[in-house]
Amino acid sequence: MPFQKNRAEKTVLGIAIFIAGLCSIIYELLISTTSSYFLGDSITQFSLTIGFYMAAMGLGSYLSQWFPEERLAAWFIGVEGLLGLVGGASVPLLYFFFTRVSPEAYQGLVLGLTVVIGVLTGFEIPLLARIMKKYYPLRENLANVMSLDYFGALLATLLFPFLLLPFFGLFRSSVFFGLVNVSLGVFILLYFAGRLPRSLVRGMFGVTLGISLVFGILLYQAQPLLEDWDSRSYPHRIVYSERTPYQQLTVTKNRSDVRLYINRVIQFSSVDEYRYHEALGIIPLEAAPYREQVLILGGGEGLLAREVLKHPGVKQVTIVDLDPAVFRLGREQPYIRDLNEGALDHPKVQTIAQDASQFLAETENYYDLILVDLPDPSNEAVARLYSTWFFGMARNRLTANGVLATQATSPFHTRDAFWCIVKTLRATGFRHVLPYHTYVPSFGDWGFVLAGAQPLAITPFRTNLPVRYLDGEVVEAMLHFPDDSARPSGLEPNRLDQPALLDYYLEDWEKWSREVVVE
Repeated sequence: MPFQKNRAEKTVLGIAIFIAGLCSIIYELLISTTSSYFLGDSITQFSLTIGFYMAAMGLGSYLSQWFPEERLAAWFIGVEGLLGLVGGASVPLLYFFFTRVSPEAYQGLVLGLTVVIGVLTGFEIPLLARIMKKYYPLRENLANVMSLDYFGALLATLLFPFLLLPFFGLFRSSVFFGLVNVSLGVFILLYFAGRLPRSLVRGMFGVTLGISLVFGILLYQAQPLLEDWDSRSYPHRIVYSERTPYQQLTVTKNRSDVRLYINRVIQFSSVDEYRYHEALGIIPLEAAPYREQVLILGGGEGLLAREVLKHPGVKQVTIVDLDPAVFRLGREQPYIRDLNEGALDHPKVQTIAQDASQFLAETENYYDLILVDLPDPSNEAVARLYSTWFFGMARNRLTANGVLATQATSPFHTRDAFWCIVKTLRATGFRHVLPYHTYVPSFGDWGFVLAGAQPLAITPFRTNLPVRYLDGEVVEAMLHFPDDSARPSGLEPNRLDQPALLDYYLEDWEKWSREVVVE
């Protein structure tokens, strides 16, 4: 019987070690990803989270030496309950405070949660090792504890990107694993209840049951809560919302104003989107000597394709967008389909759900015109798509007289970022680079860049295509940059191994985020 009992205890503690390692890494990934979504610059966010988490784990491990030998199981149960509470509540807290505090305070909250979780995680392994020393000699004990903890961490890194994030989302995953952590404490509590005072067992069971009940309610109410938070983030009524494995897609409507948001950032408003899409579509179409084969990178909702299809000389349009849900949105969401006039189902259009850089690396086709309609470079994953590496691959897929055009952020709000993109295209080897900009009320002053091997001219502008905005005077004005948005000196091109553009973009936006309105 003692042998069977010891064996059962070892199994229970082994499961506890595995689950503890799993939950702690899940929390770290959840906090890093959430702060990256809201603050941008995922390299900085993941680096800060990992650094503070590891240091806090070291602090927790050091402090664990002062836990008394008596009732180590009770201490471990308490740590698990507290870790489950803080870890499970971390994402809900980050969601709640994002719109209520400054970016600096929000960053402090992120690091504070990371430190608390790290310290509590640092308590776990030493406590478990001390509990298990009665079963194994020191060398075997450490090997067993550390190996189980690391295997739990491995499972966490596999579950998070392939299952939790795409299918459950950040909020539900956080609450669920908080519940798992608390349940682990309850499991250990029930197993060792006979060795602990009844009053302590009742008290700890009541607390963990209360935390579990709160988390259960949060899971049950997750959708209404998320919808409420979403509604607070958007000025108009939400008519469509979908969390895809890649991003959050939201469509809002207010009378005739239909807007698309990706990760809460506006992509267009139906009131003025034609200004943006005519500037990125019609001007390059008229500037390019040939336009039979057109490649659109991004633009999966179909609005840019709508403009391209206006030209009778276009024979095929290939649209490459990472997220298949964006194509589905453009085909099936009634408001978006009305805006793109069914462009995605046009016989000349081919849609490909693939990363733009991977497509350029693999395709053997050449294009007369490449239009880059990608999101702003607010993180390193997107910033690399504005690098010499990316533009170089695009240049290699152009015909001899082919033309590339890209959106290039705002020359007013993100001045350094805009001119960095211009400089990057020059550094890529394009002999002729022509920046231009126009006013889009939903965005403000917005910039674009044309690039090619032959001289580029967009004035005098003439077109027989149906347009709502462009004319000779408007296009003439697009070439003029006033002093407050003119080219600054000392900028570096954006390269894959030195993403200068990301720094420029975030520094530019940080200036505006610090603006205070004085009434």
